[in-house]
Amino acid sequence: MVLVFKAKEYGQRNKKSYSSARIPLPVIWLKVARLKQWNRQFVSVLVILAFPLVTRGDWPRWGGAHGNFTVQNVKLADAWPAKGPRQIWRRRLGDGYSSIVTSGKQLVTMYRAGNQEHVVAMNALTGKTVWQHSDEVEFLEGTNVKEFGPGPLATPLIVDGRVCAVGVTGVLHCLDFASGNVVWKRDLASAFQGTKLYRGYSASPIAFRDTVILPVGGPGRGLVAFRIKDGSIAWQKHDFAISHVSPIMIRFCNQDQLVVVAEKLIAGVDPATGQMLWRHEHPIRGGYISSTPVWHDDGRLFFSAAYGAGSRCLQLACDADKTTVKEMWHNTRMRVHHSNVIRVGDVVYGSSGDFSAIPFTALNMKTGKVLWQDRQLGRASSVYADGKFIVLQEDGTLMLASMTPKKLTVHAKAKLFEGRAWTGPILDGKRLYIRNREEIMAFEIP
Repeated sequence: MVLVFKAKEYGQRNKKSYSSARIPLPVIWLKVARLKQWNRQFVSVLVILAFPLVTRGDWPRWGGAHGNFTVQNVKLADAWPAKGPRQIWRRRLGDGYSSIVTSGKQLVTMYRAGNQEHVVAMNALTGKTVWQHSDEVEFLEGTNVKEFGPGPLATPLIVDGRVCAVGVTGVLHCLDFASGNVVWKRDLASAFQGTKLYRGYSASPIAFRDTVILPVGGPGRGLVAFRIKDGSIAWQKHDFAISHVSPIMIRFCNQDQLVVVAEKLIAGVDPATGQMLWRHEHPIRGGYISSTPVWHDDGRLFFSAAYGAGSRCLQLACDADKTTVKEMWHNTRMRVHHSNVIRVGDVVYGSSGDFSAIPFTALNMKTGKVLWQDRQLGRASSVYADGKFIVLQEDGTLMLASMTPKKLTVHAKAKLFEGRAWTGPILDGKRLYIRNREEIMAFEIP
């Protein structure tokens, strides 16, 4: 069912959101006629069109335009008013932890109300509903649902004029970005016999060229790539059971690589074919891994889990155009539950712990050494821009902070709402969007 309140194109059909931070640039040969001086001789001019394919400020997928929770080309003040940033709008929503994605003047997220799961598009300037797609979805059973809510958990993807959104039971919808009409639909659990996690499906879809790729699980279906235009299968491979982790796209050894953290396995695959490029075993059960891995061009890959599992750093190397992998270190002093981690220089910053006291932690990526832990910030998610962190704590406190290898400095903070906030903030230009299990809000960051 689709309820259309307002249909406006916003010019999105001709925009493309690419999943890799390094985008092959289109190359066009233009014939330039020199009519008088060169007697209509033609000169071939190589023109490189170096323009971004994601508009400035857009946050089209989990982790933002580059998948690393950072925003470029934005200047932020060093302080806020006493009451916090200026609120632009605030509205009721529903249950769930899905993050927010934006493109142009429209934002999209997911929530649950009663027995229905909703994908909703809102006007980014006013918060008013543009369209809403709704489906009846069964409640998952178990104590986690009763205590922490029924989802949805995954974050939608905006790509090629479409919205790809997967619900807590593993039903993937591809919707028209302008109208919310269903383009195609796939049930990952029943049609593909995918892994059923007792907390529900939570991996966010990622795009590569004309496909959207998702961890599914099951024999020959560890990963499945669907064509965005019609939902047909481009490839499906591997036998591993999945985890809660969203895959990331990296560029290494002269090729694009999709990094997936599965149950007891982290691997890199060719996103065009699904071919396994490298793999590394780890001992962690899939249901206990939630945090997105952190990649850097120096070849280091960091991933972490709670419940005593700890953090690991892998070193990728390129040998004759083949990727090799080696575990550099492992420790249990940083144990990331489900919040994000951001790398700045050689240091990663994020919350550590699960059900005990949660200190915010700085850890050296090269050595695995914990540099500091600070309980001014507890369980929290963050976004990085202009050398500063905007941090949302689970109790609804928003902070502006600087973090260095030596210390944490809080510049400003404001309590914005009550209720559990496990959904990370997103920054579109200077507009900040946050939500909890009841409301969604927009603020102007000075």
